[in-house]
Amino acid sequence: MWRARRAAVACEVCQSLVKHSSGIQRNLPLQKLHLVSRSVYRSHLPALKLQRPQLRTSFQQFSSLTNLSLHKLKLSPIKYGYQPRRNFWPARLAARLLKLRYIILGSAVGGGYTAKKTFDEWKDMIPDLSDYKWIVPDFIWEIDEYIDLDKIRKALPSSEDLAKLAPDLDKIADSLSLLKDFFTTGHKLVSEVIEASGPLLLLGSPGETAFRATDHGSESDKHYKKVSDKEKIDQLQEELLHTQLKYQRILERLEKENKELRKLVLQKDDKGIHHRKLKKSLIDMYSEVLDVLSDYDASYNTQDHLPRVVVVGDQSAGKTSVLEMIAQARIFPRGSGEMMTRSPVKVTLSEGPHHVALFKDSSREFDLTKEEDLAALRHEIELRMRKNVKEGCTVSPETISLNVKGPGLQRMVLVDLPGVINTVTSGMAPDTKETIFSISKAYMQNPNAIILCIQDGSVDAERSIVTDLVSQMDPHGRRTIFVLTKVDLAEKNVASPSRIQQIIEGKLFPMKALGYFAVVTGKGNSSESIEAIREYEEEFFQNSKLLKTSMLKAHQVTTRNLSLAVSDCFWKMVRESVEQQADSFKATRFNLETEWKNNYPRLRELDRNELFEKAKNEILDEVISLSQVTPKHWEEILQQSLWERVSTHVIENIYLPAAQTMNSGTFNTTVDIKLKQWTDKQLPNKAVEVAWETLQEEFSRFMTEPKGKEHDDIFDKLKEAVKEESIKRHKWNDFAEDSLRVIQHNALEDRSISDKQQWDAAIYFMEEALQARLKDTENAIENMIGPDWKKRWLYWKNRTQEQSVHNETKNELEKMLKCNEEHPAYLASDEITTVRKNLESRGVEVDPSLIKDTWHQVYRRHFLKTALNHCNLCRRGFYYYQRHFIDSELECNDVVLFWRIQRMLAITANTLRQQLTNTEVRRLEKNVKEVLEDFAEDGEKKIKLLTGKRVQLAEDLKKVREIQEKLDAFIEALHQEK
Repeated sequence: MWRARRAAVACEVCQSLVKHSSGIQRNLPLQKLHLVSRSVYRSHLPALKLQRPQLRTSFQQFSSLTNLSLHKLKLSPIKYGYQPRRNFWPARLAARLLKLRYIILGSAVGGGYTAKKTFDEWKDMIPDLSDYKWIVPDFIWEIDEYIDLDKIRKALPSSEDLAKLAPDLDKIADSLSLLKDFFTTGHKLVSEVIEASGPLLLLGSPGETAFRATDHGSESDKHYKKVSDKEKIDQLQEELLHTQLKYQRILERLEKENKELRKLVLQKDDKGIHHRKLKKSLIDMYSEVLDVLSDYDASYNTQDHLPRVVVVGDQSAGKTSVLEMIAQARIFPRGSGEMMTRSPVKVTLSEGPHHVALFKDSSREFDLTKEEDLAALRHEIELRMRKNVKEGCTVSPETISLNVKGPGLQRMVLVDLPGVINTVTSGMAPDTKETIFSISKAYMQNPNAIILCIQDGSVDAERSIVTDLVSQMDPHGRRTIFVLTKVDLAEKNVASPSRIQQIIEGKLFPMKALGYFAVVTGKGNSSESIEAIREYEEEFFQNSKLLKTSMLKAHQVTTRNLSLAVSDCFWKMVRESVEQQADSFKATRFNLETEWKNNYPRLRELDRNELFEKAKNEILDEVISLSQVTPKHWEEILQQSLWERVSTHVIENIYLPAAQTMNSGTFNTTVDIKLKQWTDKQLPNKAVEVAWETLQEEFSRFMTEPKGKEHDDIFDKLKEAVKEESIKRHKWNDFAEDSLRVIQHNALEDRSISDKQQWDAAIYFMEEALQARLKDTENAIENMIGPDWKKRWLYWKNRTQEQSVHNETKNELEKMLKCNEEHPAYLASDEITTVRKNLESRGVEVDPSLIKDTWHQVYRRHFLKTALNHCNLCRRGFYYYQRHFIDSELECNDVVLFWRIQRMLAITANTLRQQLTNTEVRRLEKNVKEVLEDFAEDGEKKIKLLTGKRVQLAEDLKKVREIQEKLDAFIEALHQEK
């Protein structure tokens, strides 16, 4: 019920709306009415064809009137039937306009709100870049404080100036139109004349026909007759060249200003205004890779395929001058016709705030803006070249590495090679020509090396040697750049300028190239500056016919364009080949590491320098061990060694002559005189020699003594060399002999034996000395007379004839001694005659000299046996010694002599021990350190002393790892720069 009532109310509302809205009910859409009111509307408008209402969603099926409360509605009476109304089109138009205004206003408000909302959403999506502000260098934010942008803007040419510099396009268009009209008119007239005159006219040239035809042309053709086509073309070429030169000067001026600005920025960065540590430039990183690789190749001979610019050419062709123009400094030694480049020079060009040069192995910087530093740099390069050249050679393959930095320099690595020669002149080694060819081929056979072929334009091209060499190494010219130098002289001397064009285009040589360039390297004056040469070069090409006649293009001239082209080619080659080279080193590293693991699994990888440091520490430890030797050991060794050195002199020259005397007074006088002479002249020197030899022996013992399992025989050669060199450099203190002489003299003057123990020690010392001499004497006699009867029967040995004579003589002399045991030491002449006659009577012929020699040994043995017996008697003579042998037939002065000798030996050994431990060991340690430091700086010495497969394998592993790390860092930096 309530639904039917609600529908009736809705019908009444709709009818009232229809009644009070006259003029618009025909345009009221049926879909806007209530579902019930549609039937009413259809009954009053039977002629209206209604369509089926479209399908709506649930919230669109009801009118907004359904939400109104029913008791507030005032219903109008329902009237049936159709009631016609008046149509007011102005009101309808106004209503539509008002509706349009609200639509526009609503759209504007809604669109503005939507745009603002979209902008806010986008703004929220953008990340906060304030956290990444550190990526941009600090000086970028402050660049306006250091760079006057207004000044740069004012320095730039205005649009009017550029318009003046630009070619007159109207004139060019007029000229082209005249040419077009001329050729078009000429062609038409020729056709008409041919048709009119027949085939006879064909005998004339087309050019003559065209010119005849223009006689009857228009006024523009008459104007064109005044200026011939050739002159017009020349005028256009000259105007175009003039415009190019103007642009070139403007570009150079801007580059110069840019160079100054970059210098200011780099100087600011160099002074540390922003504190971030600067990374190495790409070219410096690449140069380090090449330096390490060159050392690696020298020892391992690996394949080096990294790009570099190889500068080759005939001698005096201008290679060095071209390189100096690229480096913007006169850095190489010069000579008139003399070979100056005697070894390869690797020059790394990079950009920097100051124009400086420095060697790879030196920290000194040469300021290239000062003539004094330039002269010093040239002198240093010449010295290094002469040092690299071995004796008997003229050139050397060893490379000199030089870095040149400066504002505006193109980044690249160039290698200046010795000039190729055709004939070996006097003063050169016979193999100089072949050596230069081998060095050049070694650098050019690198498939990624860029060959900068320098040809002298002032000489005949047929005399060139280098072009044949380059064509052999790069037959297709894929990495060769040809440079013709001294073009100014070539233009003056060559009768046909087209010959220069043929040289530039490579038509006179079998060699092919990527590009061809022509440069001028000065007027031949070695004192010319780089700026003067550059100005002369620009002036020459500005006025040269080679450019005016289009034989050369503008990009093919000047060293500046050459430098740009070479740099671009160099970096292109680097990017293409560096990753492949890095992969090859990775494979090499894997192979070497595998070989080390298989051969030395328990050893750490130590290269030559690390092994040297380890050996150095061991040697220094062994030197320190000398100071830990006990004083007792030192003194025992010194005393024993000194007695072995002086015992012969003491026995033969002091004791035996004194013992031949008849009384004790003469004995003591003889002993004192001879001891004084010995002490003043020989004894201190002998003692120092003994001490030095003892120090050497102990040092050698510590150096060569095996250390058990820790001993590494790889250090043996190094230790032996260090020992020999240290001993060679060591010298004993000169004042040691003087102080030692006084001490020894005082010791020998002391005759007092304080107790029985010292007396017995002296007797024991004397017995040992005499027994050693007696044993030596018996051995000498045995060698003289041959084996005795026991040895002859047991060992089947026989005497020689001479030994038999010596034996008979000995027996005869022994009979004489038995008759007179106190016989003096020398035989009288009548005694020699008697012995000889006795031997002759037995059929033995002897010489007097043989009798004397035999007597010396026989009497020596007799005397030593007598002295030993006397020494045995003196064992109980200490009591008589204390009483000065008063009222005693026993005299033991010889025991006192040996006591004095023994005491002198002990005091000397103690003094030498003090000198050793306090002074000489420290001086030896200092010498060892100096030798080790010298060896550490001498690479050849280390290679010679530390050798073997283990050392070489560790060296190769270190170099490969270093190269691979540097290559990886360079590749990463290269990708970041991209």
